[in-house]
Amino acid sequence: MNSTDTQTTLSALTLEVADPAAARAFYADAFGFDTQIDVRATDATTTGFRGFSLSLTVAQPANVNAYIDAAVAAGATVLKPAAKSFWGYGGVVQAPDGTIWKVATSNKKDTAPAEKKYDDLVLLLGATDVAATKRFYIEQGMKVAKSYGRKYVEFEAGTGPVKLALYGRRALAKDVGVPEDGSGSHRLVLGGFTATDPDGFVWEASA
Repeated sequence: MNSTDTQTTLSALTLEVADPAAARAFYADAFGFDTQIDVRATDATTTGFRGFSLSLTVAQPANVNAYIDAAVAAGATVLKPAAKSFWGYGGVVQAPDGTIWKVATSNKKDTAPAEKKYDDLVLLLGATDVAATKRFYIEQGMKVAKSYGRKYVEFEAGTGPVKLALYGRRALAKDVGVPEDGSGSHRLVLGGFTATDPDGFVWEASA
């Protein structure tokens, strides 16, 4: 366990998939990813909701549409069509490997031509008990950037490509449009330190 006076961050993210080559091709075509995430082969059993989602925060609705359209063209399935809501504009897709992706903006109007460009890449872990999981990560040396009681926690980002946040599991499943139930492997490995969090998400020391 890391000392709380030494800040730890999410330095790497690996998706475990059945076909790494196909997954790499999808993420390159859909999101333009190169080194942002890694993939590796697995045949671990997983069913239903895996307890997490990944989000791209973008500047305007046209950028949301650009990413959603590209993801669907590359083979993704739409879980929630891009649409306006009280908080902004966004949509949700599921990649061929099963990972759920949300693309969203807080802006409701376009101010520039559409482009595939994002501001933040965020990993949302669905926690059974947000407060308990928050304590776990603080004990590992992570520092809280935002916290809304037992509902949502966002940790300070380091130099890695992905921000880490916690959301209630049920609320997260509802947000991305899938049933809460799920079992088996999360098919996700986080890099930064060696531990397993209260919801079974595995961390490995970064290379």
